[in-house]
Amino acid sequence: MSAAPALPARLVIATRRSALALWQAEHVRTRLQALHPSCAIELLGLTTQGDRVTDQPLADIGGKGLFIKELEQAMHDKRADLAVHSLKDVPMDMPEGFALAAIMPREDPRDALVSGRCRALSELPPASVVGTSSLRREAQLRERYPQLAVKPLRGNVNTRLDKLDAGQYAAIILAAAGLRRLGLAQRIAALLDPADSLPAIGQGALALECRTDRADVLAALQPLADAATTRATAAERAFGRVLAGNCRTPLAAYAMERGTELWLRGLVASRDGGQVLRGERLASAATVHAAEALGAALGAEFLQCGAAALLAIA
Repeated sequence: MSAAPALPARLVIATRRSALALWQAEHVRTRLQALHPSCAIELLGLTTQGDRVTDQPLADIGGKGLFIKELEQAMHDKRADLAVHSLKDVPMDMPEGFALAAIMPREDPRDALVSGRCRALSELPPASVVGTSSLRREAQLRERYPQLAVKPLRGNVNTRLDKLDAGQYAAIILAAAGLRRLGLAQRIAALLDPADSLPAIGQGALALECRTDRADVLAALQPLADAATTRATAAERAFGRVLAGNCRTPLAAYAMERGTELWLRGLVASRDGGQVLRGERLASAATVHAAEALGAALGAEFLQCGAAALLAIA
């Protein structure tokens, strides 16, 4: 039996420079420091392509993967040992040589309505402008509220709130988790039920990424993993992987425990909300492998029901 790898004396965490990303990295640093008090833990702040280009829809410039490429490059160059991501920003397939070492406990995965004019989208007058950066949210908004005008909204959380406060939008939709982490829960006018706005794959969960050849880092991060969140998001990501979900695909999935089983709901839509395919599965999923099998089975079911045509439109 081989000995466990020695824990590193120093760890450098690569992170984006946005307020939310820095909060997440500091949160991980605090947790790691408590676990490994003799380890020096530092942050390496980086500006990604996704942060630099804010005047175009994310789907048009390469998608959410643009938020993590520079962080992976820092790990490849040995300037950083790990990176902290919002799991919803991580592509379904990891690049060779990298792995998700730990998925931490999930915050509230729901979408949040932020508005000073209403407590529900149904209260807004026709043609009211609602902002979102997400094709997934856009499709579900257009399906349920065709009378509203959905417009793109880019920038970090505070930038988006500033645009709302300046009157550019009647309401905006953001992830509840990000608002809570930044101490902005009071800005939430309402939480959207997943039945009305199914969350993004992995929404609300933090993922820790490192190189696969760093057994010491993998061992250091493993205690931060949350088993329930890992299983749930494994099912969601397997669903997305089967459907080859990308930045131009209005795609959603959300898994939650229901007793001893895992309940997975999925959605694929056309961007205009005119075509929406929904499905769900409930199965025992006590292991990550079983959770992935559940997600893959639901993805295959979607393909049998015509999801490929919707994915081709996207």
